[in-house]
Amino acid sequence: MADAELIFVVEEAAEGGYTARALGHAIFTEADTLPDLKAMVQDAIRCHFDEAERPVIARLHLVRDELIEV
Repeated sequence: MADAELIFVVEEAAEGGYTARALGHAIFTEADTLPDLKAMVQDAIRCHFDEAERPVIARLHLVRDELIEV
């Protein structure tokens, strides 16, 4: 039985755009915008899993490093 959910860590790329890395699976993708990244994640999941093993939900966890002066 497939996992119900697959979690991706999403980060802003230093050169612009976004990267997404799946936790527990060798899936990585990137795109220029968040809407494009969502489509790329869906495509990567379809390519990585057979239909019977495909997760039902992909959760995108956006990680943002921000420095503030104190």
